[in-house]
Order: sequence, then structure tokens, then C-alpha cells
Amino acid sequence: MRNYDKKLILEDGSEYLGYAFGADSDVVCEIVFNTSMVGYQEILSDPSYTDQAVVMTYPLIGNYGMAEDDYETIIPTIGGLIVREYNNEPSNFRSTDTLSDVMKRYGISGIYGLDTRKLTRSIRNLGSRKVLITSIDTSLEAGLRLLSQTELPRDAVSRVSCKEHWCYADSADGFHVVAVDCGIKYNILRSLRDRGCKVTVVPWNTSAETIESLQPDGIFLSNGPGDPTDVVPVIEMVKALRGKYPIFGICLGHQVISLAYGAKTYKLKFGHRGGNHPVKQLETEKLEITSQNHSYAVDSDSVKNTELTITHINLLDNTVEGVKCDRDRIFSVQYHPESAPGPQDSAYLFDRFIRLMEEEANHAEKN
Repeated sequence: MRNYDKKLILEDGSEYLGYAFGADSDVVCEIVFNTSMVGYQEILSDPSYTDQAVVMTYPLIGNYGMAEDDYETIIPTIGGLIVREYNNEPSNFRSTDTLSDVMKRYGISGIYGLDTRKLTRSIRNLGSRKVLITSIDTSLEAGLRLLSQTELPRDAVSRVSCKEHWCYADSADGFHVVAVDCGIKYNILRSLRDRGCKVTVVPWNTSAETIESLQPDGIFLSNGPGDPTDVVPVIEMVKALRGKYPIFGICLGHQVISLAYGAKTYKLKFGHRGGNHPVKQLETEKLEITSQNHSYAVDSDSVKNTELTITHINLLDNTVEGVKCDRDRIFSVQYHPESAPGPQDSAYLFDRFIRLMEEEANHAEKN
């Protein structure tokens, strides 16, 4: 039997032994879990996982390799990947790389062969917390000391956001959307492009004045990593521009909109991550199966003291999944309607954004 060569050390003193894949490096991350059955490439390349080690609850990972067209960002920033069984011989005509080779290329540490069911239960019971992915030779005492001395960074959005404006689908002849990049996923841009939008992507700390100078028809606020209260420039920009343009926010963008209206956010015990979360539309009572990835949620009681209306709730824990302000033509959802590889229940939200821009354009013509 092959000897273990890598392990996890958690803050509670527990250890999980396994085998290395990906980069051969030690790293301290926040440990979380994802319940998706497919989509490990999209998870690996989603900027919202910056500084997080993701436990995949689906047992077999790597079996369909990595395809050039399926990345959500150019340079993945995930902290680490933890799986039950890793397959390094993918079977997929679209595959151009193995998962391990991509992780090596970008310095992402991985471990497999451990009991991911037990580890997931630990996260559910004790919450997300710091974890050290390290060599089998690291002692428990040294690992715990490193964990206690390491503070997780709070500047993730500034690290994953673009540094200057750039155009996506600039040849489109539809509405002009300014997308604020807090860690935006490519499939969001594809979803806007497929509806004829010209998209200008701007850095997370772009001022309201600069955005206005771009003459948008609408503003999109992207997903992204970390605590939403850390992205003060985005919150202030929303305060300045709400009511002037239709605004649509996803995930972190949803939290930012809520904060801009005076609501509060809080950190969940272990977050929502996976492509199987049931969400209820309160107006229609329809159920959507959604893709999610977030650690923070909007406090429902605090929304009652704002001009926002709650539009969606999570049926697992009744957390806020959507808000809107009809007067200001602004709305947001906590989940990911652009979800790739799925589910596709919530793509209608992009169409709603298009309709708001159409209504605004018609109103401007009449006046």
C-alpha cells in the first residue's frame, strides 16, 4: 500500500491523511465544502474561492479533465482542493489538461484519499475555519502553531479584480453594460453577450463619476470573494448611482446592494456552495434549483428597515436570496443565475435586466 505523503491539520487539532496532487506546497486557507456533482473546473477557476480550500463532496474528481472553454477566469486563485478519489487519466474529447497539471501550473495544492464525508460533517458541525494543507512530515504541534500565527487576508477582491477597463463583446449593438469586477466569472459575461449586450468591465474601486462617463445603459455588480463590508468603494458607488441606471447584482453584488440601502450582512456557519440549493420566488411561489457560492448572507430583519423588498428565500435555511427596489430599477440575487455547467433555472434574471434597460430607454425617448 502506498504511504500517505500529505495531510490536513485543522484548528481543532484534527488531522486527515492523504495523497498529494497539484502543487507541492504548504498553504493555510479557510476550509469549505461544495456539494456539486459536476463542474470542478468552474469551481477551481471561480475567483470567489480565493484563499479557500474546497472539499468536494462528490467522490470522483478529475475524470473529465480540463477544457480550454470552461474556465471562469484566466488565472485561478483558489486556495486548495480536497477530494476523495482523484483520476489523473481523464476521458473527454474536449480535455486539454489534467486537473493536477493545471493546479501545478498555478501553484494550487491538492490532497486526495481522505474521508471527505467525515470532513464535511466536521465543517457542518464546527463551521468553516482555518486549515493547513501540508506535508505528512509536519507535526501536529508545528501545524497548530502555524495556524494560530496565520491571519487570513481581507484584500481578496482587490487581488482578483481587473486593474484597468476592458471591453467584452465590444462589437455588440445592444445595450451597454458596465460590469464592476469584484471577481467576475466569464459565464456572466457570456450571458450578457448572448443577449446582445456590449460589456465594459471595470475594476472594483472605479468611482461613480468614471462609470457615468462611460455612458452605460445599465450597471452589473459581480460575484467575488470575502466579506462584503470590506469593499467600501463599491458600496459608495451604488449609493451614488442607484436610481440613475438599472442595476443588477449577483452574489457579492447582492450583498453590496443590500449594504448600500442600509441592510446588514453576517457570516454563515459554513456557507452555501453547490449546484443544488432550492430557492423560492416569493411573488410567484415558484421553486428554482440554484448554484451558489458564498460565506455571507443578508440579514432579513435589517432589510425591513430599508427601501428594499425581499424577493427570494432559501428553502434550506430561510436566508435572503434576492432583493429589489422597483423605484430605483435595482435588483439582486444571492445565487448564480449564469451557473455553468448548471442548473439553468434562473437565466431569466438576465432577461429581466435587459427589460429594465429597455424600459429606461423608452422612458428617456418619451422625455
